[in-house]
Amino acid sequence: MGALLKLADLIDALNERVGQSVKWLVLLVTLISAGNALVRYTLGVSSNAGLEIQWYLFGAVFLLAAGYTLKHNAHVRIDFIYGRLSKRGQAWLDVLGTLLFLLPFTALIIWFSWDMFLLAWQSAEMSPDAGGLLRWPAKLLIPVGFVLLALQGLAELIKNAAVLVQETGA
Repeated sequence: MGALLKLADLIDALNERVGQSVKWLVLLVTLISAGNALVRYTLGVSSNAGLEIQWYLFGAVFLLAAGYTLKHNAHVRIDFIYGRLSKRGQAWLDVLGTLLFLLPFTALIIWFSWDMFLLAWQSAEMSPDAGGLLRWPAKLLIPVGFVLLALQGLAELIKNAAVLVQETGA
C-alpha cells in the first residue's frame, strides 16, 4: 500500500501544481475580456480572435482544474447523505462512485475526445469565424483535462482504499 500511496502523493502534487497555475488564467481571461470590451466600446473595433481566446482560456480553467477540484473535495456531492455517513461509509461511497461513475466516464471522454483532437490537429482546423483561431489547442484541453481528472480519481481511490484497509486492520 505504501507504493500506491506514494503514487497518490505524486498525482496530488501534479494536480496541485496545475491547479495553482490555472488560477492565473482567471486573471488573464479577465484582462483580455476587459481589453476586448474597452477596444470595442471606445474604438468600435471587435476581434473574433480576442473573443475566442477568452473562450479557450475559460475552457482551460474549467478542464485543467477539474482534478484540482476533486483533490480539494470541492466538487458537487450530496452532502446531506454523505455527511451522515461514518468515515468508512464515506470511503466506501467514494470508492464505488469512483469505480462505477468517475473512471468509466473519464475513460469515455478521453477516448472520444482524443480522435476529435487528432482530426483537428491533422487538418489544422480553424474557427469558421473571420480572424478566428486554430481549434486544435482548445480540443486538446478536453483529453488533457480528463486525464488529470482520471488520475486524481485514481489517487482518491488509493487514499480511500487505504482508509478502508486501515479501518479493518488488514
